[in-house]
Amino acid sequence: MKNQEQTISNLVYAAKQEDQHAFRQLLDLHWNELYGFMIKRTENENDAEDLCLQAFSKAFDKIDTYNDEFTFSTWLTSIAKNLHVDLIRKEKTRLHQSTDVDEVGRDVIDDTLGPEDQLIRSQNLDKLLQQVRSLKPIYRDVIQLRFFQELSHKEMATQLGLSLSNVKVRLLRAKKLLAEIINDK
Repeated sequence: MKNQEQTISNLVYAAKQEDQHAFRQLLDLHWNELYGFMIKRTENENDAEDLCLQAFSKAFDKIDTYNDEFTFSTWLTSIAKNLHVDLIRKEKTRLHQSTDVDEVGRDVIDDTLGPEDQLIRSQNLDKLLQQVRSLKPIYRDVIQLRFFQELSHKEMATQLGLSLSNVKVRLLRAKKLLAEIINDK
């Protein structure tokens, strides 16, 4: 047990030095435990996976704030729990707002797009595709496979010849890079 704690401590130190291999190893070591924890809480595979990815992303972004008085897995789990609580709050708020609209008896909302909205959506899609194309090929490929071809992580791993954890890490980084590109523009 001490050896594993020392290994994790060394990996966290390396991750603080921005060692990508250390990030991948930390993800590999903790993914199953965190995913199992989140699947019990959410009872939904997609939500559990999304929350795990968000938790790892947040943890890796804030790795410098990690306090080694606590185990890394405890810190990571608390991040995931907080993200889950936020998700529940957002769902409750959204549900409450939609219930309020129903109770007031307002007109039924028309979801069909008018010509102007269709043009705006098409222009936004073109911009998004252009921004996706600006990514490095390894990141562009995972974005296209996941969001445009709607492949599962397992299918992506098979198609790309990568391990499941590598696909998840690449997708996480790709989404982060794409978000930075979108925010910059």
